[in-house]
Amino acid sequence: MKQVKVGVIGCGAISQVYFQNLKDFEIIKIAAAADLMPERAEAKAQEFGCCACSVDELLADPEIEIVVNLTIPLAHAGVALKVLEAGKSVYNEKPLAVKREDGQQMLAVAKEKGLLVGGAPDTFLGYGHQTCRKAIDAGLIGEPVAATAFMVGHGHESWHPSPEFYYHVGGGPMFDMGPYYLTALVNMLGPIRRVTGSTRITFPERIVTSKPKYGTVVKVEIGTHVAGVMDFANGAIGTIITSFDVWSHNLPIIEIYGTEGSLRVPDPNGFGGDVYARRAGEQDWAKVVPFNGYTKNRGVGVADMAYALRTGRKNRAGGELTYHVLDVMQAFYDASDTGKHVMIESTCERPAPMPEGLRENVLDE
Repeated sequence: MKQVKVGVIGCGAISQVYFQNLKDFEIIKIAAAADLMPERAEAKAQEFGCCACSVDELLADPEIEIVVNLTIPLAHAGVALKVLEAGKSVYNEKPLAVKREDGQQMLAVAKEKGLLVGGAPDTFLGYGHQTCRKAIDAGLIGEPVAATAFMVGHGHESWHPSPEFYYHVGGGPMFDMGPYYLTALVNMLGPIRRVTGSTRITFPERIVTSKPKYGTVVKVEIGTHVAGVMDFANGAIGTIITSFDVWSHNLPIIEIYGTEGSLRVPDPNGFGGDVYARRAGEQDWAKVVPFNGYTKNRGVGVADMAYALRTGRKNRAGGELTYHVLDVMQAFYDASDTGKHVMIESTCERPAPMPEGLRENVLDE
């Protein structure tokens, strides 16, 4: 199968794992790197044997078919639309965008031009969450009835070198970590049709205690504790809490409850993790036989898009899925503001399950 040439825009910290993993896939050839700080692109070009160039030069290269957009979230939409207008498919880091209208515009332009949109997270394609998907589809816990998901901590100001973004519009615990949890839930249970929720800002100011910005005062603009209820199209009811306001807890990560048992789901911010089930009448949790699948960290979603370009199938971490997650995240805030349930206008198909037992660094045989 002919390789797909890929360019990367945004060569910050998260880019390292993308470059490292993408270079190993048979389907992908890393062609170019671009960044507003040219020295960062130069460093990646030297390390991974590609070309360092400006964004405009990268977009003008007719051989590049996919652009991986690793810019900051507020820039995702602007950069992605430039990529699409240049006739290239785009894979965004999470979230797809910070506004619904920007995500809608991406999908519209892509459809008009016959291009693909996709984005992180792709962790649901790893063996941990594919094990969950396989177990649910096989009826291990019966019909799914409910789900719980919790991502709670006390924010980033004590350890992150530049934590301001996490407390501004486009940040917050839901837009930061919600994509992992919601994507995992949609992969297992399908699309969400209605939500309600409540949000609050517990600490109006955050004081940075990490270096190099120790002592910086950050004005909080976005809700830092978000509690939501989700009605899935299949009838299951989900509960989610994402918070930067909790000092300690004993909450699970994700659990799925069915008519015949329960499933304990691993961290959706990783590709692996053990899965445990406890069926009705059993005395303890038992480890589920793991799916024989992808184990690496980040990049499989881009490779999956490359195969989709070559074969004509849908990419699993695709635009409909990433937009649906964006739509749901924004709906929690809308519900809190209005005091009402919010009907989710978007929908998506559950992504196709991953094939089992593939050769390393190959997704389609």
